[in-house]
Amino acid sequence: MTKTPAIMFQGTGSDVGKSLLVAGLCRAYHNRGLRVRPFKPQNMSNNAAVTADGGEIGRAQALQARAACVPTSVHMNPVLLKPESETGSQVIVQGRVEATAKARDYQAMKPRLMERVLESFSIVGDGADLVLVEGAGSAAEINLRTGDIANMGFALAADVPVILIGDIDRGGVIASLVGTHVLIPESERQQTVGFLINKFRGDASLFDTAMELIQSQTGFRSFGVVPYFPDARFLPKEDAMALDNREDPHGSHGIKIAVPRIPRIANFDDLDPLIAEAGVDVQIVEAGQAIDGDVDVVLIPGSKATLADLAFLCDQGWDVDIKAHHRRGGVVVGLCGGYQMLGTEISDPTGIEGPPESRSGLGLLDVVTVLDGRKTLMETDGVECASGTEVRGYEIHMGETTGPDTAHPWFTVRGDCPEGACSSSGLVMGSYLHGMFGADDFRRAFLSRLRQGFYSTLAFEDQIDCTLNALANHLEQHVDLDGLLKVAG
Repeated sequence: MTKTPAIMFQGTGSDVGKSLLVAGLCRAYHNRGLRVRPFKPQNMSNNAAVTADGGEIGRAQALQARAACVPTSVHMNPVLLKPESETGSQVIVQGRVEATAKARDYQAMKPRLMERVLESFSIVGDGADLVLVEGAGSAAEINLRTGDIANMGFALAADVPVILIGDIDRGGVIASLVGTHVLIPESERQQTVGFLINKFRGDASLFDTAMELIQSQTGFRSFGVVPYFPDARFLPKEDAMALDNREDPHGSHGIKIAVPRIPRIANFDDLDPLIAEAGVDVQIVEAGQAIDGDVDVVLIPGSKATLADLAFLCDQGWDVDIKAHHRRGGVVVGLCGGYQMLGTEISDPTGIEGPPESRSGLGLLDVVTVLDGRKTLMETDGVECASGTEVRGYEIHMGETTGPDTAHPWFTVRGDCPEGACSSSGLVMGSYLHGMFGADDFRRAFLSRLRQGFYSTLAFEDQIDCTLNALANHLEQHVDLDGLLKVAG
């Protein structure tokens, strides 16, 4: 395997900011003129992106590739787990569905995947000046250490130095770093060259004594204390934890869009451009809550387990709320799995999502969906039929949807192919196209139909790039980038 300079960032826990830091470092080193590539051996997320080479990877690696200004590749995230139940996931290997496995079965499967992970790492590193590797979860999950490909197992196999990241915002950062040092074996301590403190608020000098304590207890070198970066809210998130306790930065006014939070919500970054709009209030409706009667739109998001999430939606009584909203003249939008739920029936004759079954949908679109084993993965561009505005996004789904309402498509894509469906009233619409709301002209046209006089100056994609540059500058100020390059070799 060709030895490309690389460094791996592992967390002392989940959601410590690994993905964000790697994205910022990708842009910072790119701005220095280096050819940078992101890599994550194993990821678990239902927020996926379609790659330039026709597969799928985690959304975080797609953002990191964007930060590095390089095309996405399946090799940037060779193993992607997409949870379908509490105990099982779809296993994507080098961009393609390999299996569906229960958690225990996957543990037995992992050692066989290391060779392909290392192969992808070599491909990503070919021609690069630096590869920035992101771990998964916690470096100290010693109960899962056998056959590990996500953290220290990969770092040792590929001989990549490790930086530990601790999140001070959640508290206990000293214990998390020192505790990780205590739990990992000596070989992994030797592989670890330092640590970063992330999400610091206040006067960093007050933490000097703690930094000395961490270094004396672990022998690890400090590479910096990163102050909290509030503009991170403008960047796409990968983990559905980002929806927890989300506050609307604009207050409860303007156009109201309700989004039922289904258990296997997928590709929820479809919501980001709407959340970013100052005149839009996106309300995440949690289990046990009713959908407010005064919302303008109910948007049913994508799902990794459409039939199970449809059953959950009905168990919550949201089907009743949605139909009442529709009777009042409200708009209903379904994206991907949500589009399938809007139809009259979803059929899974071969047991793609579990035991073979059929289930009645919400009946708001005259379409039916049949799930099969073929997975559609493609980048797509087109125009909205109603406004003629351009859209660009991607399709990532199983199943085919047909029926009378597809004769009234929401979009035409790839030239003149109809895509999606609209009801005869024009108040219900569904589509397999992810990312549509990132197109500024389309988003404005859609929102203007909801509220006459709606005005927006948001340039969503430009905002992401400006935020990545701001994050890169932030890290330049607070992280020893030269030191990281030196230990990367």
